[in-house]
Amino acid sequence: MIPLFKVFMSSKVDEPLLKTIHSGWIGQCSNVDAFEAALSKKLNNPFCLSLSAGTHGLHIALELLNISNGDEVISTPLTCTATNWPILYTGANIVWADIQRDSLNIDPVSIESRITGKTKAIVCVHWGGYPCDMKEIQVIAKKYNLFIIEDAAHAYGSTYIDTVIGDCAYSDFAMISFQAIKALTCIDGGVLTTNFENYYKEGKLLRWYGIDRESPRKDMRCEEDVHRWGYKYHMNDVCATVGLANMEDVDTNIEIARSNAAYYRDNLKDVGGVHLVQTKTDRKSAHWLFTILVEDRAGFCRLMGEKGIHVSRVHERNDKHTCVKHLVDDYSFPNLETIMPYYICIPVGWWVNKEDREYVVESIKQGW
Repeated sequence: MIPLFKVFMSSKVDEPLLKTIHSGWIGQCSNVDAFEAALSKKLNNPFCLSLSAGTHGLHIALELLNISNGDEVISTPLTCTATNWPILYTGANIVWADIQRDSLNIDPVSIESRITGKTKAIVCVHWGGYPCDMKEIQVIAKKYNLFIIEDAAHAYGSTYIDTVIGDCAYSDFAMISFQAIKALTCIDGGVLTTNFENYYKEGKLLRWYGIDRESPRKDMRCEEDVHRWGYKYHMNDVCATVGLANMEDVDTNIEIARSNAAYYRDNLKDVGGVHLVQTKTDRKSAHWLFTILVEDRAGFCRLMGEKGIHVSRVHERNDKHTCVKHLVDDYSFPNLETIMPYYICIPVGWWVNKEDREYVVESIKQGW
């Protein structure tokens, strides 16, 4: 089976990981600081908060914006539930926007049509690592005085025009995931970035119970007064050690994925029953996913399974879950409804070698 996902673990991790495990300190310490410093350079952003999960980054961003009961946050239904459930944590309501057929990303036109007096923020997901139309979204946000949170869980290494995803050039916050199967894994974890020092400082408190770990104290943290309670969302040194080691290989791995994606685009563009998406040249996807639209998806999936090629939709639309039925209104999703029966993801990552990708293309060309 050619897998759709595979965990990358650098051989360089062994020695530093053993050293960390036996150091007597495996909580948040110097390795976390080193990982954050390395991320700041890669993401061109001095304000990087490492966390125990990417989802926690979205939650902290919403908390920093004081989003709460009665507020509305516009988001996409086509994503992992990890994007949208943090909105529910705050008591706010999710307002679903439609997607673009040619990108599977949230549609700026649909965003603007969903804005009300209760709207406080927009959450945009870079599907598979392919950046959203951030310029257009930023124009809308400025027009209505809204905040932008990028769910860049898939997008470590992606670029948009002259910026790197994570630098927050077009947003207030960006979250990147380091979960097990992401391009850069820490086993689990994430980072929240922002361009605002005040959010960064407050976020440091929120990720660790509201306690300032950097202030001088006489008796551990016993005398520390908590002004705003927070969470146990910090990263630990074990995960940071893994992240630092894997960071040495991640750029190479992303380039392999991009090479595979380019091969697919060149060799599938004229294949009947296949429609390519995410083709704009002003942005570069990290290609955590390579998504195509196919006719007779059930037949396609059956053939790929017979050929030993793992394919999947990866995520179900979030608005169909029972727990958010109370949010359903009469708004339609013409683009989402159009692509839902057709979209599918095929293997594209660093583990897919030239023979594998040729086999995938030839298998698709045989028809289904």
